[in-house]
Amino acid sequence: MSTTTPVPSTWDTKTQTFHGGQEYRFIENFVEDFSVTTNYLGTPKGALDAARDAISTCHHYPPANQEPAKSSLAEFLWPTDYVDQRDRLLLGNGASELIDLVIRMANKTIQSEQVKTWKSGPWDTQYKEYYRSAETAEMRILDGDSTERANVLCIVNPCNPTGDYMPLNQIKTWINDNVYDGGFVIVDESMQPWHSANFREDSLTSQGAFAAELYATRNISLYVLHSWTKIWSCTGLRLGSIICPTAEHCAGLRKIQVPWSVNTPAMAFMDAVVKDDQYMQQTWEGTSRLRLYLIDQLSALPASQREQFEYKGKDFLSWVWVDMKNEAVATEAVKLARAAGVPVRSGQPGYQRPTYVRVAVREENCVDILVQAWKSL
Repeated sequence: MSTTTPVPSTWDTKTQTFHGGQEYRFIENFVEDFSVTTNYLGTPKGALDAARDAISTCHHYPPANQEPAKSSLAEFLWPTDYVDQRDRLLLGNGASELIDLVIRMANKTIQSEQVKTWKSGPWDTQYKEYYRSAETAEMRILDGDSTERANVLCIVNPCNPTGDYMPLNQIKTWINDNVYDGGFVIVDESMQPWHSANFREDSLTSQGAFAAELYATRNISLYVLHSWTKIWSCTGLRLGSIICPTAEHCAGLRKIQVPWSVNTPAMAFMDAVVKDDQYMQQTWEGTSRLRLYLIDQLSALPASQREQFEYKGKDFLSWVWVDMKNEAVATEAVKLARAAGVPVRSGQPGYQRPTYVRVAVREENCVDILVQAWKSL
């Protein structure tokens, strides 16, 4: 029998974008949250301790220059030349604040006699906060697969939730082919550090020269954004960063950023977590293995064999995008998972993909509970 209570609405659906991770507090028999794409390892202990210790300084304002957290993150991103790069880096209150800042800047800066246009990546769907910001800015929304260039491009790479991924050379070509001169580009690489220990080599963080050339030759402003709350499992702390094409661009965003948007515990967490090499190594070693276990167990379900479920996404990612092929089956799967204390993310709210369910990578014992709950599908 389910030991859950009815879920009150935590969203104002007219003004907010739906997001996973809200149900756990209403599930009395809660075991594990499969609805969010956070790291299966949980929050790194050393960084969590640093955040706790920082609470004792809450009678002081956070450092206005975001130091030493910003320099520590810069060294994580650019180990050999971070001193030269850090002036292009800005921390924010998760990714959402930084998305809003860039869209506002684009709306103010781009010169166009017509309504400015916005386009997502060429995926079936992607994280909707970009769409919401563009809609709020009254931009004209193009289909992701449109061949028309746009004033503003926002691509999530790897894509959450579909799991699609463009390697470095491919995404550089896509950017060149899809944005107008004078435009803005945001590439969200929040899930890209899961790639491997060599993630930097396939990341736009390594492409400062490419960003500089885009701006010098075509006046295109390229921003690389990260939400750090997934890889380090700290969604409640709200930690994000953005790499700007130039230090001047960074100063422009800082000018319109709400003061003190990153609090002291969050900065202490950042300063500590980027030095936890063991945690990252365990992430790279364990995620793909556990993802394969999840797919193997789900594939053996009678419903999977009957409906021919499809399991989508790159092997290194922290979730699986499951097409259950049948809306009624997907709806029932969401209900059964919640009743078992292991909520998953329905593909219907926000993404409008009613046959899909997103399932996070988790430890085997928790996966076994989910699989048991789904045997009756």
